[in-house]
Parts: sequence; structure tokens; C-alpha cells
Amino acid sequence: MSTYNFDYLDELEAEAIHILREVAGQFEKPALLFSGGKDSITLVRLAEKAFRPGKFPFPLVHIDTGHNFEETITYRDKMIERIGEKLIVGSVQESIDQGKVVEQKGKNASRNTLQTVTLLDTIAKYEFDACIGGARRDEEKARAKERIFSVRDEFGQWDPKRQRPELWNIYNGKIHKGENVRVFPISNWTELDVWNYIRREKIDLPSIYFAHERDCITRNGQLMAASPFLNMDDEDIVINKTVRFRTVGDMSCTAAVESEATLIDDIISEISASKISERGARMDDKVSEAAMEDRKKGGYF
Repeated sequence: MSTYNFDYLDELEAEAIHILREVAGQFEKPALLFSGGKDSITLVRLAEKAFRPGKFPFPLVHIDTGHNFEETITYRDKMIERIGEKLIVGSVQESIDQGKVVEQKGKNASRNTLQTVTLLDTIAKYEFDACIGGARRDEEKARAKERIFSVRDEFGQWDPKRQRPELWNIYNGKIHKGENVRVFPISNWTELDVWNYIRREKIDLPSIYFAHERDCITRNGQLMAASPFLNMDDEDIVINKTVRFRTVGDMSCTAAVESEATLIDDIISEISASKISERGARMDDKVSEAAMEDRKKGGYF
């Protein structure tokens, strides 16, 4: 009798599908947070495997800063049309217009941190009791502390000292009214795991993940895409570079890396040799040593 051997991607996939089905079984109104980045795109593929041929038991939610890469928004809209699922968009611009948040000033101003209020308002408006996201433990030390089912209090805050044990793949989704759970099905994946899975599954990605020519400026030692969303002055010299992006976020806080990698195999080789994590290209993580943890305590995803 022949035996079937799982490779490590099969094991990671099976774990993620199990977690997604646990969310569908334990929560009344879950949602999948979608940024247009490779991790949330991977989550969509996993959700297809978990729930097709039926519909997803949750909508996709995008918190739109208004300062996104155009390629990401184009990809999002085409993907939603292809999969036929519901998309809910929370607008940071609306939060600004309503006076709920104040836009930052200065040369390094970004809307990234403003997403927290818009996210919490969107959760409250639609009464989501669980939000699925693509965060991974290898990305950043605060994320390495977090459980797969991460409980947030009625204010959306995360307390790293009040986390539940997760033994034998048993996840406790019991919460009190007003509380919320953030769920991370690919917590145990690495950046290379994600790229190897994308290669295996032949997943299409936004073009900015691959090497392309782009006008950039150098800011705080990082290559930033020149755009109207950056507060540029006479000191900022625009230069054309061949770059790609390892992570996708707000244009005002996401740096590019010089690269000639136009194929997934090239990207995998490049990442394998890199000594800098992908979050090293996120300016918002450099505000302080505990920048990410402070944002998570305030309700950030």
C-alpha cells in the first residue's frame, strides 16, 4: 500500500485551513482583513481551499489609507471581481474628515498609524467578533509574542500578559460582549514559506513585488517611491531606480529595495541571501524599539 508524504508546505497549509475553519465554526461575524499584500493574498487562496465550492463565511475588509500603491488597489478590485466575494472598505480619509483622527504633519508624516481608529470603527459598525489577518511571527518581535487567537478587549487593545495557552491545536474563541479576536492562520510561516507557497500555487501578485523602474527619493537611508503623498522638499532628489517591494503598506512608510528580481525564483534566492527582515523596509517600525507593540496595544492589527 502506497504512502503519501506531506511536505512542509502541505503541513503549513493544513494548519492554516484548520484555523480558518475554526474561525467559521466559533464566531458569528468574522472578517478577513485584506491589504493587497502577499500575506493577505495567500490567506485568500487558503480560504478558497477551506470553503470552496461554497462562499466564504466572511467578507474581506480593506482599511484604505488613501495613500496606497495604485497597483495594489487595481489588484484588489480585479481579485474581488474574480472570486466574487464581498468587500468592505474602511476609509481613513473619512475618519480625518469626521475629525476622529488628525493627519500628521512634517516631512515623515504618514497615515499608517491612523488606520487603527478606522479599523476599530469598522469592527464596531459591522459587529465583527473575529478579524483574520496575515501577520507572521517572523516579521517582528511584538508579533512573535502573539497567539494565533489573540483576544482584544472592548477598546480593541492587546495585552501581551493576558494571552491564552494554545495546546494541541486547540483554540479558545470564547469572548465577552464587546471583545474581539484577531486570528493569524499563517503565524508559523516565514517570508520564504509564503513565497514558496505562492510559487507552488502559481498565485498572481501585484506587479510592485517584482523588479521595475520607479522614481525614488532617499529618506532616512531608505528608498521611498516618489509620490504626492510624501512631503517632499528641495532636499529630496528624485532618482530612477530598479526596485521592488518586499512588503506593501502605505506609500508614505513603505520603502523599496534595489533589485533585479523579475521572477519568483529570483526573489526566493534574494530573500535567502538577505540579512535584513522584510519589516526593515517599514519606516513606521523605526519610530522606537517598541513601535509595533505600542501600536498593537492601541488596537493596531
